[in-house]
Amino acid sequence: MPSPSTPSTDGTVWFVTGTSTGLGRALAEEVIADGDRLVATAREPRTLDNLVALAPDRVLALPLDVTDPAAVRLAVDSALKEFGRIDVLVNNAGYALRGALEELPEGELRRQFDTNVFGAVDVTRAVLPTLRAQRSGCIVQMSSVGGVMAALGGTAYAGTKFALEGLSEGLAAEVAHLGIHVVIVEPGPFRTDFTGRSVRYADPIDDYREVLDPAKEQFLSMHGNQPGDPARAARAIITATRMDHPPLRLPLGANSIDRIRERLNQRLLDVDAVEGLGRPTDFD
Repeated sequence: MPSPSTPSTDGTVWFVTGTSTGLGRALAEEVIADGDRLVATAREPRTLDNLVALAPDRVLALPLDVTDPAAVRLAVDSALKEFGRIDVLVNNAGYALRGALEELPEGELRRQFDTNVFGAVDVTRAVLPTLRAQRSGCIVQMSSVGGVMAALGGTAYAGTKFALEGLSEGLAAEVAHLGIHVVIVEPGPFRTDFTGRSVRYADPIDDYREVLDPAKEQFLSMHGNQPGDPARAARAIITATRMDHPPLRLPLGANSIDRIRERLNQRLLDVDAVEGLGRPTDFD
């Protein structure tokens, strides 16, 4: 992988969604420590007061619910008015909805996709005209190991991350000739509140308890014990954006790398197993 290029001396402008807690907060803190400029967004901007206090002249805190298209446009316009450009967009805002597919209320399922998929799409589309005009920029899409493999209880969440990965891979091919890069970040378990307050649960159906209850217990047991260090994840993301040729995908943590490698190897074996059935379906 290419070595990182020299960091910008004029203060790269970052636009990061969901910076109140978790990986978004860790990334915001590292961006500030690097001397870059930051547009930090959250649904409750008062949660960002301590970020602003770190560098009042370099941090702009804005309210943003990514499911509100008007709020997205206003936030991007405010960022451009303040800093004149956006160099790195990080679509980090999101949450997990857990439960079997049949258990999930339609409204909750749609809300999950509105936040994790369409929210990221709306912010990306709002920033793209600026990146195109600059002929430069990097879009960081916060996916997950769940964007490669679905875990029991995480069907809806995995669905959003699979969708985000497909959209982002297609976007990367569309914008590469414009000098714009896309990085899909795939974290494993990191020590944030993702397994705590950032999760919503569906009302259980008894027939699914046999498989989902143990999965839920395992999920909850990780809280506070996740192996991933958010600060190190933030450094890896920053390093990737500064590469001359940023990677399309960036798995974070040994757990993510090992599980993704195992899944991809299994998929190759699965293709081999059905090749005799699938290959003869072309016209002779």
